[in-house]
Amino acid sequence: MSPHTLQSYRDGIKLLLRFVAGKNGDPSSLTPEALTVERITAFLQHLETARQNQPATRNVRLSAIHSFFRYLARENPEYVRQAQCVLGIPFKRSCTREIEHLDFDEIHAVIAAIDRAQANGLRDRALLTLMFNTGARASEIVGLQTSDLRLASPPSVLLRGKGQKERTCPLWPETANLLRELMEQQGMTTSRPAAIFLNHRGAQLTRFGIRLVLKKYVRKASEQQPSLKRKRLHPHSLRHSAAIHLLRSGVDISTIAHWLGHASLNTTNRYLTIDLEAKREALAKAQPLVTKNGRQRNWRKKPDLIAWLESL
Repeated sequence: MSPHTLQSYRDGIKLLLRFVAGKNGDPSSLTPEALTVERITAFLQHLETARQNQPATRNVRLSAIHSFFRYLARENPEYVRQAQCVLGIPFKRSCTREIEHLDFDEIHAVIAAIDRAQANGLRDRALLTLMFNTGARASEIVGLQTSDLRLASPPSVLLRGKGQKERTCPLWPETANLLRELMEQQGMTTSRPAAIFLNHRGAQLTRFGIRLVLKKYVRKASEQQPSLKRKRLHPHSLRHSAAIHLLRSGVDISTIAHWLGHASLNTTNRYLTIDLEAKREALAKAQPLVTKNGRQRNWRKKPDLIAWLESL
């Protein structure tokens, strides 16, 4: 599991133990027998009511609990029956939000809003351009090292995704030039590994830092692109934007999946459902079932159905 998954599971188990122990109880004194289905169900209800967590967050916590009980049953067979009961607690259906992404004009407006003459202007331009170019996750960007870059022609970058899976993404010449300038400004070379994107203290930029950078320029760009004001954007939105841009450029879905580092095509296929532009183009190409004079088309008038199908 990735460090982020470990932290999420850690937080879920910590919340559960504190809830079961109560305000004055000691979580360290709990035994597995205390973690009954009834108490775990009450904990999940507590997350939704007292903590006002969404069903998706509740499911993340339940996933951590399921993982723990699978481990418990494997290491201590005497708890198999209890583990089976806990593993029977179902996940809750949650509403799937529409994937927020930036259209090409909006991306251009956000990048154009960055003043390179300002402090961190070059860093921010290189950062957002790289994220849109590669569709990288924020966690992949903050962990990026100078040794992961290949800036000679053809330029590329090595990204490490979930499960430490590596993939190489090509870079636009503009992106490579920005990264080269940034490294020269910071006195870095590809031969000496170091974090590329740094904050004002000289430490590695965090995912929260990337969110602040994006929020800053989205707010500024919204003066030229009012549509940005209606969108709930975050660093992952740039990943979605890259996928949609590739899709509209005619790149096949399997290539996009490899580009983004998806383990399953099912994850990538969701971009097909939100590409409204592609839907409009498909609608424009499709012939209506009603002719201009209002009569319905009679497909049976085709003299040779097979020939007609082959002509499509």
